[in-house]
Amino acid sequence: MPLKDYPDHYDAELALKLYDLRRESVMRESRAAINATFLPTSWEDVLAITKPDHPLNAPFRQCATYWEMVYSMARHGVMHAEFMMESSGEGLLLFSRVEPWLEQYRAHVGNPLAFRNAEWISKESELGRTVAERFRKRMQAHLSANASKA
Repeated sequence: MPLKDYPDHYDAELALKLYDLRRESVMRESRAAINATFLPTSWEDVLAITKPDHPLNAPFRQCATYWEMVYSMARHGVMHAEFMMESSGEGLLLFSRVEPWLEQYRAHVGNPLAFRNAEWISKESELGRTVAERFRKRMQAHLSANASKA
């Protein structure tokens, strides 16, 4: 399916619905937990969150699948990518935290398509590239600061 050339009122309706879904109480709690406390510094940190008994496992799964659903709408031409990215950059924050270990993560969970849509939007959308690069710089600074502590 071709990508949309311009946003229309359907894109606006989807953007509003996606915003409503982000405000749902469990989703809000999951986003807050992941954004504030999931700051991996190693593959072991990423691996730990995949364990069912990890306190951030459920929030991680909820956030990752939500953002993958959102970004799939752009990848498949359901929603205009640039318009969507104007209000949906947060998912690239999570992606930037997993990206340094993405291949290991995919192999470990047995899903070569994990974070496929976030990866796509971070490369194929102009605004997605800009947002992803900003989050990558933050992640690199985080990793560098923790490497100097070791």
